[in-house]
Amino acid sequence: MDNNPDLKQLALFFVIVNFGLGSKVMKIAKQNGTTGGTIFLGKGTINNHLLEILDLSDVRKEIVMIIAEKTLASQTLEELNRRFNFDKPKHGIAFSTSVAGLIGTRDRLELNHKESRGVTNTMHHAIFTVVDKGNADKVIQAATAAGSRGATIINARGSGIHENSMLFSMAIEPEKEIVMILATNDLTETIVASIRETLKIDDPGNGIMFILNVNKTYGLR
Repeated sequence: MDNNPDLKQLALFFVIVNFGLGSKVMKIAKQNGTTGGTIFLGKGTINNHLLEILDLSDVRKEIVMIIAEKTLASQTLEELNRRFNFDKPKHGIAFSTSVAGLIGTRDRLELNHKESRGVTNTMHHAIFTVVDKGNADKVIQAATAAGSRGATIINARGSGIHENSMLFSMAIEPEKEIVMILATNDLTETIVASIRETLKIDDPGNGIMFILNVNKTYGLR
């Protein structure tokens, strides 16, 4: 691995808040030194008896995604937690994960292969499942049956080798839904297996899944 001191270790962090608060999260993050981020619109869904745990009821959400130098990311999350009080019900949640590679920025990144394979003391995983629009509920049902406590649905659009629908000789890029689930590490394998079997993810065109190690969480109780 290159030991160039100009290389940086970066972290990716997500902040999930009620609709309309994403811009405030971004403003605070920039004031704290981050250079920018992306805001996604989503919808939260959760079993009623767990509403106070994840604050992901069936309402519109904004998901703020920011990449920053690891120390800055940690400081920014601490400041956001102080300002938004994520420890209180219905105030949102936040979590961070390591970045193994980055393209499209002037910043240089140290590829920390040890961390990219997972932090040994991680307590949570972020499970992402990308499926065609309308299938998110099936993902959530499968995950709930396996012990999941809640999820966030993000609307998206995809294009790939299996997306070959045509209209007036023009390719259609089907709408997608991304289901993001935060799970404790002891439940991750069971949840993934349930989604994988129910949605037949291994069959071409049925979706994709990926799992990230979560370094730190806010708002999970």
